[in-house]
Amino acid sequence: MGDVEVRRLPNAEFLPHVVALVNEGHTVTLPLRGYSMRPFLEHGRDKALLAAPHDVCVGDAVLAEISPGRYVLHRIIVIDGTQVTLRGDGNLSDEHCRLDDVRAKAIAFFRKGRSRADSTSGLKWRLYSAVWTRLFPLRRYLLFLLHPHIPARFRKQK
Repeated sequence: MGDVEVRRLPNAEFLPHVVALVNEGHTVTLPLRGYSMRPFLEHGRDKALLAAPHDVCVGDAVLAEISPGRYVLHRIIVIDGTQVTLRGDGNLSDEHCRLDDVRAKAIAFFRKGRSRADSTSGLKWRLYSAVWTRLFPLRRYLLFLLHPHIPARFRKQK
């Protein structure tokens, strides 16, 4: 076996290909980039299994194009008619799009290097989602404690 060439493309260039595959009826495994879905989904470690966005509802993690060429994988927190409000689990602010801008729905996540996916319809994911979304008012403080970028003066001394 020879060496495999790995190329990293900007999301605006790569994700339209992912969306095209989903539109053809395929499921796509997408390596996660960024930190907006922390604390449970990590940049470079975890992957999302994406499928067509049939019957999306509040609480679903979706791939949405929030402006031309700008995509996010965030949770739906409000659907008001055709307007959708999204928020990353690790974010304090919201993004907005239309239902038509939801390009794919996460149906499972491969976490912590596991080869078995956690289904988003499974009890584990639904419980996590229910608890974490209700903690929004406290999220700022919880994220501060959970993130590894905490300045040394705030970390517990050994």
